[in-house]
Amino acid sequence: MKRKWLYSLLRRRILVVLLLAAQLALLAYFIISSSRTSAVVDIALRVISVCVAVYVMNREDNPSYRLVWIFVILFLPLFGGLFYLTCVGQESTRRFRKVAALIDSLCKADLKPSEDCLPELCGRENAYPIARYLQETVGFPLYKDTEVTYLCPGEAFFEAMLRELEQAEHYIFLEYYIIREGEMWDAVLDVLQRKAAAGVDVRILYDDFGCFLSLSPSHREYLSSIGIQCRVFNRFRPILTTVQNNRDHRKILVVDGKVGFTGGINLSDEYINRTAPLGHWKDAAVMLRGSAVKSLVNIFFSLWYRRGDQGEPAERFLPADTVTPTKAEGWCQPFSDAPTNDESVGEQVFLQMIHRANREIYIQTPYLVIDDTMTGALITAAKSGVDVRILVPEKNDNPLVARTMRSCYRRLIDAGVKLYAYTPGFVHAKTIVVDGESAVVGTINFDYRSLYLQFECGVWMYRTDAVGAVRADFLQTLPKCRQLTADDCRRGFFGRLVDEVLRLFAPLM
Repeated sequence: MKRKWLYSLLRRRILVVLLLAAQLALLAYFIISSSRTSAVVDIALRVISVCVAVYVMNREDNPSYRLVWIFVILFLPLFGGLFYLTCVGQESTRRFRKVAALIDSLCKADLKPSEDCLPELCGRENAYPIARYLQETVGFPLYKDTEVTYLCPGEAFFEAMLRELEQAEHYIFLEYYIIREGEMWDAVLDVLQRKAAAGVDVRILYDDFGCFLSLSPSHREYLSSIGIQCRVFNRFRPILTTVQNNRDHRKILVVDGKVGFTGGINLSDEYINRTAPLGHWKDAAVMLRGSAVKSLVNIFFSLWYRRGDQGEPAERFLPADTVTPTKAEGWCQPFSDAPTNDESVGEQVFLQMIHRANREIYIQTPYLVIDDTMTGALITAAKSGVDVRILVPEKNDNPLVARTMRSCYRRLIDAGVKLYAYTPGFVHAKTIVVDGESAVVGTINFDYRSLYLQFECGVWMYRTDAVGAVRADFLQTLPKCRQLTADDCRRGFFGRLVDEVLRLFAPLM
């Protein structure tokens, strides 16, 4: 049975890869062969490349993306322009973005706070502008009656997750980038199957690329057969299009509208250290209990909906008697980020937090591949006397990305930013805490993919107990780390040349 499942899994995956390679090869062959036999075609392709270059330069994309495409067009004047149009200019790409943006706006329309907490932060210059941006500009309300619990490492999350799943009476919503069969998923699926049989509305949304090598294409049908509604986000198809980069990287669990989870932890055994491919896996999540869970419900539905679905407003899943306001201290604001709108929400929140820091900025991230804007903000903070510390993995799951990260380190270290490598293994936590007063825990890495290409989410917190827990966790982890120095970044001439090339193409990694 296992061999049959593996064959089914690999057959589709290999076919997709081969079709993509064939499509790319045919496109290149057509351009090269046509240009050799026809001067008119040669001139036409060059004109297309020039026009595309002008168009790219005037787009409002991140400057690093524009630079990469301009370089490709200059390096391949015949191939580059047409390749850009093939990947970016398809009608399916525009349609995908339009529909996703529309559904996202419809879901946000349901997020009207019963009590506007924003005025309470007036005068707090390190908090009010961020909360106002999230509520007034991108539509995510601020809450004060929600208990926030920081869960680290993954084993603590797993225990809390199973406990809350067992309490479900009405519905369970799960949205994950990676689901992989093993001890963790087996335990979760056992509870979900029992709850579905008891009449609980169970829904699972997972990303097709994230589960490309971990779930059989027939897994969706199996889940349906045991009473679980399942949808696969953005199926990975053998078509050259940038939509394939727009992955659902979110990790969300909501139970009855009372309790919600998000963070870096996927449903796979390495996240709870049952397996150790990279040594000890350090990850983190937050558990919300109270009114703020409503935002997680809406974020879930923003990708669960499909064009033509009958509307299921979040209010239907939040009857008045399911959410009991708590007396928790502080404020919190769950939010999401999507590549289909004009706002890079995660980047804007991080930049505002960094710019408003007075004493310290502590960051945990598995990937540190950032553009000049974010690099400049961290450098300015360090040069202004702020204690900027960033925790990254000693080991990495992608050697090319690891090398690209190293190419970014020297400039930060030279400016006074302190970088630490987690020696026991792999840091997958995505956290930032500033001055011990505000923090974000979520799914957003400090890299191009999370900040610009993927669907992400997080929770901004101000003066909650969880903020102190995030800070304490960071400081308690430092003794297990090795501080990186300029010597760790030294390369010979060719090594530095490779680093420069990697930095140029970093937006594509």
